[in-house]
Amino acid sequence: MLLGCIQAFGQESRKEVCIGFPVGNSTLDTAYGDNATRLSEVVSFLESVKKDSTLELVEVSFCGSASPEGGFAINKELAEKRRNSLERYVRERISLPDGIISRPEGFIAWERLAELVEVSDMPHKEEAVDVLRNVPEFTYNNKGVLVDSRKKHLMELQYGRTWHYMHKHFFDQIRNASVILVTIRQKPIIEEKPVVKEDPVVPTPADTTSVVEKADKVVTVPAETSTPFYMALKTNMLYDVLAVPNIGVEFYLGKNWSISGNWMYGWWKKNSNHRYWRIYGGDIAVRKWFGKKANEKPLTGHHVGVYGQVFTYDFEWGGKGYMGGEPGGTLWDKTNYAAGVEYGYSLPVTNRLNIDFTLGVGYWGGKYYEYTPLDGHYVWKATKNRHWFGPTKAEISLVWLIRRSNSNNKKGGVK
Repeated sequence: MLLGCIQAFGQESRKEVCIGFPVGNSTLDTAYGDNATRLSEVVSFLESVKKDSTLELVEVSFCGSASPEGGFAINKELAEKRRNSLERYVRERISLPDGIISRPEGFIAWERLAELVEVSDMPHKEEAVDVLRNVPEFTYNNKGVLVDSRKKHLMELQYGRTWHYMHKHFFDQIRNASVILVTIRQKPIIEEKPVVKEDPVVPTPADTTSVVEKADKVVTVPAETSTPFYMALKTNMLYDVLAVPNIGVEFYLGKNWSISGNWMYGWWKKNSNHRYWRIYGGDIAVRKWFGKKANEKPLTGHHVGVYGQVFTYDFEWGGKGYMGGEPGGTLWDKTNYAAGVEYGYSLPVTNRLNIDFTLGVGYWGGKYYEYTPLDGHYVWKATKNRHWFGPTKAEISLVWLIRRSNSNNKKGGVK
């Protein structure tokens, strides 16, 4: 990708060419992308400058870059190796004095990323540009310990959605690239005094000089390289009212998807009166969240999904009893089962609590048995198969949001 053609800066000119590398690779491959064309352009340009007696090469600057999703040490090593590969390739074909070669530090193309974000239609791009341009790449405390970073701020924007968008749309344009910057000027204006070098203007690397000075103190910041994690614990208050203890957990998967599971267990009996209130089992659901609230934070707002349930029961209240599943068996012995589709809404009520209203409609199947208690025994009356289409799931759940950033006072999009 040609980052810039010859641009006039008084009587100086500059040319930048970006050479691509495969992900995680530092070996220059002329067959990769448009590398052959770009490298030919670099060599031809340098040859034309050297052959022009009215021009003089003042500085040739080589630098490498990587996209920011990798770790500090890996990015630094990749960028340096890519820079060395490009410099070696060019200097094997064109003789360049050591005195005009510079190798600027910096290996994350922050400025280039900011430019791509700025001209895109990415949601909330102003926040991302502000972080890219105004938040220091690394922040240390007075003991030299890393306490904050630009990357961490970007990963937390919109609950990870901003980072995911940039990863998908922009990182391939800023990773795996080394840049050559050539500066020339007309000989007639060269003054008879030592040339004072200016730091070359390289769009891709940015703001990393302080990192080099303290790189030996940086170990890793694992949280920056992982996907933001959100979860919730919950209990269905409808079951609680019916004396059926239950607990559920829900995990946010990203891109407004989540998976949840619930388990209930109520095993109450009063033998003297033949009264039984027994049920246990569970369900699992996959949900897609949507709407304004869902886009502001995970596990909030409207959701639709699919679910599956397995359960067994034994209900008898001084008369005919009904048992779902194999008599004397376990949950897995000819259990009852259900599956369907659900819709719900999770309403924020406090900083850490939501109330989730969910209704599911589907199919309920499995065997069940009718019996009558008689003289301390249970007389089986009939064995039937249930085929029910209709509501099979109802929740009014109290939801506890877990993890520091998973609270209702955090606004923004989600990943």
